[in-house]
Amino acid sequence: MLKSAGALLSRAFSTVPLEAKAFSDTLCLPKTAFPLRPDPTKNEALYRSRTCEELYRWQRKNVHGPEFVFHDGPPYANGDLHMGHALNKILKDIINRFALLKGRKVHYIPGWDCHGLPIENKTLQELGKDSSTVPPSSIRAAAHAVAIREISSQKEQFRQFGIMADWDDDASTYRTLDHSYEMRQLRIFEQMVTNGLIHRRYRPVHYSPSSRSALAEAELVYKENHTSHSVYGTFVLDLPSAMSVLGTANLSLSGPIQLLVWTTTPWTLTANMGIAVHPEMVYILVRRTNDSSLTLIAKSRLEALEDILGPIEILAELKGVDLVGLHYHPIFSSLCDFEPPPMRILGSSHVTPESGTGLVHCAPAHGEEDYKLFRSYDLISGTQSPSTLESNCLICHVREGMFSKEVSDVVGSAAAQTLVEQPVLEEGSRTIVELLKRAGRLLAVKRYTHKYPYDWKTDKPIIVTATSQWFANLDRIKDEALEALKDVQFYPDQSRNRLESFIKSRSEWCISRQRVWGVPIPALINTKTGDAMLNRDSLRHIMNVLEEKGVKYWWQGPAEEFLPPHTEATDAGEWEKSTDTMDVWFDSGTSWSMLDPPVPSEGKLFRADVCLEGSDQHRGWFQSQLLTAVGSQPQAISGPNNKSRSPYGTLITHGMVLDEKGKKMSKSLGNIVSPLTILLGGIDKKKDPAYGADLLRLWTASVEYNNDMSIGRTSLVQTAEAMRKIRNSARFMLGNIGDGKAMEGFERVERKDMGLIDRFVMHELYMLETTALKGYEEYDFAKVTAALVNFANITLSSLYFDITKDCLYANSFHSIERRAVITVLEKILNTMTSILAPILPHLAEEIHEHQSHFTTTAQKTSFFHKKWKTLDPEWEDHAAAKDMSSLLKIRKAVLGLLEKARGNKRIKSSLEAGVDIILSDEGMNHPVAELFKREEQMLKTLFITSDASLIDKGSLESSTQSLEWVYTEWLEVENDLDALGIRVRAASLDKCPRCWTFSRQPDEDTCTRCADVLRSL
Repeated sequence: MLKSAGALLSRAFSTVPLEAKAFSDTLCLPKTAFPLRPDPTKNEALYRSRTCEELYRWQRKNVHGPEFVFHDGPPYANGDLHMGHALNKILKDIINRFALLKGRKVHYIPGWDCHGLPIENKTLQELGKDSSTVPPSSIRAAAHAVAIREISSQKEQFRQFGIMADWDDDASTYRTLDHSYEMRQLRIFEQMVTNGLIHRRYRPVHYSPSSRSALAEAELVYKENHTSHSVYGTFVLDLPSAMSVLGTANLSLSGPIQLLVWTTTPWTLTANMGIAVHPEMVYILVRRTNDSSLTLIAKSRLEALEDILGPIEILAELKGVDLVGLHYHPIFSSLCDFEPPPMRILGSSHVTPESGTGLVHCAPAHGEEDYKLFRSYDLISGTQSPSTLESNCLICHVREGMFSKEVSDVVGSAAAQTLVEQPVLEEGSRTIVELLKRAGRLLAVKRYTHKYPYDWKTDKPIIVTATSQWFANLDRIKDEALEALKDVQFYPDQSRNRLESFIKSRSEWCISRQRVWGVPIPALINTKTGDAMLNRDSLRHIMNVLEEKGVKYWWQGPAEEFLPPHTEATDAGEWEKSTDTMDVWFDSGTSWSMLDPPVPSEGKLFRADVCLEGSDQHRGWFQSQLLTAVGSQPQAISGPNNKSRSPYGTLITHGMVLDEKGKKMSKSLGNIVSPLTILLGGIDKKKDPAYGADLLRLWTASVEYNNDMSIGRTSLVQTAEAMRKIRNSARFMLGNIGDGKAMEGFERVERKDMGLIDRFVMHELYMLETTALKGYEEYDFAKVTAALVNFANITLSSLYFDITKDCLYANSFHSIERRAVITVLEKILNTMTSILAPILPHLAEEIHEHQSHFTTTAQKTSFFHKKWKTLDPEWEDHAAAKDMSSLLKIRKAVLGLLEKARGNKRIKSSLEAGVDIILSDEGMNHPVAELFKREEQMLKTLFITSDASLIDKGSLESSTQSLEWVYTEWLEVENDLDALGIRVRAASLDKCPRCWTFSRQPDEDTCTRCADVLRSL
């Protein structure tokens, strides 16, 4: 920093006029190799391996603190990563890196969900064929290859986000298609069977015609603007029931009585098994003026139905209970080949006066409430198969989303020809409307916009229809699961209610899917009876076979090989293997089984310390983990003294990433923001520059991720500006501290020897660290980044860096004032690096490398090898903060007056000015006045002027007369202190050519300070 000192000293005391450049080598100007604006794509690559794969492996071997287990929810191995992936993995990495800095050994195994519809669909798309034309074995082989390829691609993309994990070692990642994983999953399933939780039922489920598979609630999305063609149809009471109504109403009339119903799913009318009324509601019998027909409706719905019924005459009122037990003719009975038996009116509390007609068409094969109602009346069995011919069998004419040939039993053989094989949501519904017209049972058709479930993967509407599926009984374990959640922490707090409400509302979990690519449900089906064999004995045998030959052998081996040894030989040919596969939520939901069980005696209460996923996982992975963990606990060890534990101790939820306008990203809207474009840049680098991973990470840590958040060019530019401030702050400090070994042998200054400004900045640093630690511990990263950026902008850039440059550059290298500043800068740099490291690991490594001055590659260590060393509490100094608060109010006023002088061309630089603080005689002993007196020598530094002094109000007028120009302002600092005066004037001395302050006596070459420095060189 100091060159040619002898020659410059000689010139400084010569009579030759001096130029400022002559002193440049005597100044302690900042010098660092830390680049100002590096290319992030190249710069980050220098540190990526060190701070990602190598770091993860190093800490697994060398960190001996308590283990921190972060359990990764597996993304689908399907396609390029999107912003949701980036947000998710970066948030997880921030948490892991903070845990490591706090001395914990991180256990983080990234995973992939490899089965199910998304990958099967992608496979078929690439094959260019429909599933019905490709052998299942070919689909499985191709799907396996697709999943492996997609995992490899996604793995390389995840690396670029700067995620600390051992991506290279297969043992340090997991895939749900691996044999060991599938066997663990099947063992959990086996235990749930043993616990009596798994059963097969023919009952209504969510079914996706577009996916040709049953779906769980978690696989649905509800669209608010779905439009249905609803119908108002009429059923007719049979004669005895009509006479009963007329008798109850004391009416001496005759003629059929119609029951008016309304439905948004006209295709379900073929499966009608009853009509529900509310026993306590009031119903009215009306006569329609236009055709004299008699119709029953709820009294509360009369006004809403005026346009449907037309002019009417009210004949009588009846209670709903008067209608319960009456019978009516099926709606398509006039089209049938034979006279069908009448149906029954049932009482039910699920009938409401808010919509419809007050009479509800019930099709238990196509509605959960209808199904429960009929089960409560014991009108249907829950264990039957579709081939059962009992009288209490569900009526269902839908197979794979289309009408089956059995519909002829209801509409007659002639009408059935127009229905069979028609999709119920499309042509099938339209045909039903035409048949209602033909039967004379259609009163009106109306378009109705409402909320409706869609398949979340195909974005097509689903139906509810009866199929034979495997279910997990949740009624038996939901209370235990809810009890286990009491020990779990939720971020945000309200997400607890969301997860608990989903669990409370479920009684069963449909775990079977009609997909080719998945883990099999190892049941054997009797070809004669349709009964399924799935019990502890059959599974024990099957599991032994699969363990030896692989899970895929289920699809390849003969059914006879899977029959338990006790099966009679004569029965062997009557069995076939089930082709159902498990719900992918069961796949990923059993991933907790990879983790070591809790050891309460050692303080380890959960398998995983933390899980973090999107808010949709309250219906998915969060729930399926809990339910499989509780449901597979051996019954022998369950009970009040052996309470089930959640597999996770903390659940964190994040929202969705939206575009800049707050809209959901989609290809059709063309508003997708790709994380790789942010990292590497777009086609037009001016519009979409390469920002690098750290900037994407800073954006992630800056948003309120618990809610939905927006990203776009504007927010990225703003984040880039925050990144620039942080980076420039680090560069300024490195430049003044010096790279590498500059601090070796440096004599640091203790707190007691520091000035007020240095102590104040250290107090602010201490408060920043306290805020950051609290933010990290509460997973509030926006609090961390806001505090960090504010500190860099306000405390450092706008204050401390600005006012200490004169001292840093012009003071003696070894002066206590300069050493104090360097001591503070070193502490700031170390603490700021610790604070930013979990969020900006590449920048942390870069700062660490420049600060450490590694001479060989072998010497290079990661910043994360050291624990976060927090500041000593001695730096918390509220007295210094209070004093500086008073001084900063004055500084703000001074800067305003200086700006006025600059605007009026009085000065160019604030160093051309001096400042006088004017105190009244009465206020000279006030604590604030005492503060000014105590810190008088520091005021010019604070104001960045060449001099600053205190004067009394009495001498103000005489001293002003000799000044070329002045700007004065009076302000109140405290209530009990008379107004302070501030006067800005021209500096009283000449400019020093070395330090540029106006502090040189006219007959001297430099100011006194600079002369002393030059003599010491």
